[in-house]
Amino acid sequence: MAARALLLRTTARCCSPLHSPSAAPRLHPRLRSHAAAPQLRFPALSFSASAASTSSHGPGGGDAGEGEDDKGAYENYLGMSDDELMAQCDMGTFKSSGPGGQHRNKRESAVRLRHHPTGIVAQAVEDRSQHKNRSSALSRLRTLIALKVRRPINLDNYTPPVELLQILPLKSTIRSKDVGSQIGPNNPKFSQGMQALLDLLFAVEGSVSEAAKILGLSTGALSRLILSDDSLRAAANELRASKGLKPLR
Repeated sequence: MAARALLLRTTARCCSPLHSPSAAPRLHPRLRSHAAAPQLRFPALSFSASAASTSSHGPGGGDAGEGEDDKGAYENYLGMSDDELMAQCDMGTFKSSGPGGQHRNKRESAVRLRHHPTGIVAQAVEDRSQHKNRSSALSRLRTLIALKVRRPINLDNYTPPVELLQILPLKSTIRSKDVGSQIGPNNPKFSQGMQALLDLLFAVEGSVSEAAKILGLSTGALSRLILSDDSLRAAANELRASKGLKPLR
């Protein structure tokens, strides 16, 4: 009987799950959660590169000129009539703030114009008449277009336009008598000549001496012309600074 009992205990021990070769090991409760964790999979990372197109916008920043035909950037905006230029603008009115009398802010007399092709914004707030402010804003818009919108020039076959010849001093060797008297900054047509002059300066990398040779002037004479108008001087000096040149004084 003793031998039989010993045999039964041995058999039970051998068949116990703890001693079975195929039995899974018993783990500590803290380790059990790690053992049962699913296998981690890292998905492949894919980057889709979208082509970025660079478009030349009109100065003034933002989305100026977006959606316009490329050659639209070189239209003769300053040669347009007031009605034609206004047709390219959004006009907004608002109440101006600041000094100007008790009636100044009672009506939305101030005018803001946004030129669609270039994105340039001009405004006038100084008058109590919306009509007069509209006229002033349009005049300022023409000046800003002249200062900020550059048109390409081919120096190989360049001929200065009449608008540029009209603002040149009489001493210019390429200025014929039929051009008429010199136009000054107070003349509404001065902005067209100013734009043409800045276009030329841009083409010669801001070099006043090179531009002077093309226009039949001395460097000093052309410098004095540029310095005769504050906005023209500022635009020319900004261009020269971008080319690493010293400002005109």
